[in-house]
Amino acid sequence: MDTVTVMTVRPGSPAYKKGIAAKDILISINGHEIKDVLDYRFYLTEKKLTLLLHRGEQLLEIKLRKDEYEDIGLEFETFLMDRQHACKNKCVFCFIDQLPHGMRDSLYFKDDDSRMSFLMGSYVTLTNLTEEDVDRIIAMHMSPIHISVHTTDPLLRVEMMKNKHAGEVLSYLRRFADANISMECQIVLCKDINDGDALDRTMNDLCTYLPALSTCSIVPCGLTCHREGLTPIEPFSAQDCKKILKQVGAVQKRCVEEFGRAVFYCSDEIYLKAEEPFPSGEFYGEYAQIENGVGMIPSMRDEFDARMDVLSDEERAFCGEVSCATGMAAYPFLASLCQKLSAEIPRLCVRLFPIRNDFFGHEITVAGLVTGKDLIRQLKGQSLGDALCIPSVMLRHEGDLFLDDVSVSDVEEALGVPIRVVDTNFGADAFVDALLGLS
Repeated sequence: MDTVTVMTVRPGSPAYKKGIAAKDILISINGHEIKDVLDYRFYLTEKKLTLLLHRGEQLLEIKLRKDEYEDIGLEFETFLMDRQHACKNKCVFCFIDQLPHGMRDSLYFKDDDSRMSFLMGSYVTLTNLTEEDVDRIIAMHMSPIHISVHTTDPLLRVEMMKNKHAGEVLSYLRRFADANISMECQIVLCKDINDGDALDRTMNDLCTYLPALSTCSIVPCGLTCHREGLTPIEPFSAQDCKKILKQVGAVQKRCVEEFGRAVFYCSDEIYLKAEEPFPSGEFYGEYAQIENGVGMIPSMRDEFDARMDVLSDEERAFCGEVSCATGMAAYPFLASLCQKLSAEIPRLCVRLFPIRNDFFGHEITVAGLVTGKDLIRQLKGQSLGDALCIPSVMLRHEGDLFLDDVSVSDVEEALGVPIRVVDTNFGADAFVDALLGLS
């Protein structure tokens, strides 16, 4: 999109009162050219604003004032006010490359946009940043920025990401650190590629960016059954995961001693596969990497125990039968919660179903990748009680669709039971409320 066009103006807003209208083209704010949402938000922070706009052939200069936290009321064609930047890499572990054919187009888009990293917390590889982009990030202090590092070995990074610039852009990490840009990093770990000695090097190199390095997650790559023609990668075994926990644990210990925090955190999936106990909730600090699958189970465990302490007499007297579906990985943990819940609410019957992932393959065990068709096939004919509870991570942002385009209503019709979607953002409270049928 070459121009920033106003789509709507919120009635009663400062822009509305000044006569700015839909189809006006925003050129600048206080003399600064506006190219996208970052320019817009950054230069909108001043109280006194001079907006330059085009309306047809007419050039308009609008002066207005706003309160400190007030938006002026303009809405644009897209959230970014620009095209979203696509990934230029061909990573050997890319999950999108492992999707089957025939899914909806939006699922095949590979995002690698530093603006989305700052605004929405998505991870970027740095490979499509220009020097101008880096200067802009520093000038605007876009912090934190979320970075997919994977390895700090330049040659190995090029090999893993199939991008000749993948190694040289690692120099941006030092520039960000020197500018006090907080970095949330991740390492997608691939067996016999960037684990072992390569992982040691990566963690040690990243430690040189402390304290700007806020946290770094270590997450095993997801392997679907649709990898024909892709780089062969073996899944991590339970023994492999035990070794990873020990290896990362040594660096965590050193970081706690030197910096007061672990810095490096393994995903819940690694603990589950290793069958090792989780650390305490305090270990994860503010759970900065929870959206990346780090600390979700310890967080929910602690929240659940707290909720059990404050159950009302009415809740304890609840009587009903309900079912719940989850992925294979989380099943043992959720089963333990359901057992505790039954002890507190004896007349509540909860049937928990682990869903095997036939759509993506049995190596995929997380709840977020369970599809509607797998739910229907595996729960058809089961006694599901008054409702079936599913976590919200099974559904995509497009609405109430599962990854395979099956809708919630499709599953309800096929199984003959209403579905209650558990908002995972609200953790254990939402889980318990859903089981008890509370809004």
